[in-house]
Amino acid sequence: MSRYLGRADFRHGQAPRTGVLLVNLGTPDAPTTAAVRRYLAEFLADPRVVELPRWLWLPLLHGIILRTRPRRSAHAYQAIWGADGSPLLRTSERLRDALAATLRDGHGETVEVALGMRYGRPSIAAALDGLLAAEARRILVVPLYPQYAAATTASVNDAVFAALARRRWVPELRTIADYHADPRYIEALAASAESHWAAHPRGERLLLSFHGIPRDTFLAGDPYHCQCHATARLLATRLALADDAWQLSFQSRVGPKRWLEPYTDQTLRAWGAAGVGDIDVMCPGFAVDCLETLEEIALQNAATFKDAGGGTLRYIPALNDSAAHVEALAGIVGDHLAGWTYPPDAVTAAARAGVAARARDLGGQ
Repeated sequence: MSRYLGRADFRHGQAPRTGVLLVNLGTPDAPTTAAVRRYLAEFLADPRVVELPRWLWLPLLHGIILRTRPRRSAHAYQAIWGADGSPLLRTSERLRDALAATLRDGHGETVEVALGMRYGRPSIAAALDGLLAAEARRILVVPLYPQYAAATTASVNDAVFAALARRRWVPELRTIADYHADPRYIEALAASAESHWAAHPRGERLLLSFHGIPRDTFLAGDPYHCQCHATARLLATRLALADDAWQLSFQSRVGPKRWLEPYTDQTLRAWGAAGVGDIDVMCPGFAVDCLETLEEIALQNAATFKDAGGGTLRYIPALNDSAAHVEALAGIVGDHLAGWTYPPDAVTAAARAGVAARARDLGGQ
């Protein structure tokens, strides 16, 4: 038996399509200790996420961390879980559907959009299976990470290449590395902030909080730190913010190692102790709201700020499936698809019939 996977339902002469694979981080199936343990086992076993020797890390992961952390994390997930399930998954699905509708307006039915999660379900492999079943011969991989990091974007590419490694017919691939400085992304962020300020009192300061990474990875050449700063500067300039009206920080650090600084929680404690009143917080590194924004920022860090003597922390939601986000992504994706999509008449019905006839002559389907 061949090690390479084909398709029992393959038919020669079928019309080709272009696939767009949206990828987000992922989510547990449920806010339970068991489901979170399964999710964290996959997530934390990724060598892109934890860059330690496997002989050292895996015994710690399975012997200690997965025996203690899932219960605490499940409690955090319960605080944000919706009646329809995971906020990250449901919002990502709506974003996929809206982007698909927008792209088809410009390209017709020759473009297929799928959603995969780097960890958990739906998996990247399952999403690719769906695109290949829809006859996608060219696939654009779109990690929903505006800023590149090895632990996120590169990990997505690892999973894509691994899923295709056993395929008989590997499609053409393009990947988006980042869009941290794309004017359409910056404009969507600015529009989100301005819309929030039109509906709520504007805070004394704006904190732009990005997910942190270990400082070692920055020193090893990861561009993430620089791209976060570029995003923050461009957004602050677009919003015409004075230097003392905003700050960048990094959240979600774990373990004893030094991570990118300044830390979000320490910044909020310092602001609270200094008597800063109401503030606004945005997380421009998260395309869709998730545990790190809805629970860590809007709940945990809001309490941290208030307990330190500060006022109200108002979280400005991620771009999610907003029209501005869909429009920005459609433009970015469209640029990367330029000259690559199949026009509706790329392969005529007569030409496809000829291919099918020749295949039948050789005993194919």
